[in-house]
Amino acid sequence: MSDARFEDGMDKPLRLIAFDAEDLQVLSAMTQDAVWPAVQMVWHSKERRFAVLLNRFRWEARGTSQAERVQSVLSFEDVKAVQTQGFDRTDPDLILSLLSITFTPATDGTGACCSLWRAMARYGLRWKRWKPACAM
Repeated sequence: MSDARFEDGMDKPLRLIAFDAEDLQVLSAMTQDAVWPAVQMVWHSKERRFAVLLNRFRWEARGTSQAERVQSVLSFEDVKAVQTQGFDRTDPDLILSLLSITFTPATDGTGACCSLWRAMARYGLRWKRWKPACAM
């Protein structure tokens, strides 16, 4: 098994899943500088799923002359709670830009995922336990 290469990206859809905090770093890198309207985020509390429809740079495309954005769904599973700070997620004119996604484990088996966005906006997700919980 070899590492993925940018040349392998071509026009195929990119599907990634994070099994642990290290994998989440890959998702964070692939969604860095993604933008989306705040109203494109949804939390289904009964299904414990948080998702956002975002427009990300297609980092896996070959060469710098092919810079483009593609729509992607970033989904988090088994989410216990969602918290916002620094913005109104119901504002239809608010555009957010992702800087990074991090995961911090807790001693009780839960963990927190934090997304940092421009203008000091934050979104926090709380998991009961880590499992294949984040996919793009």
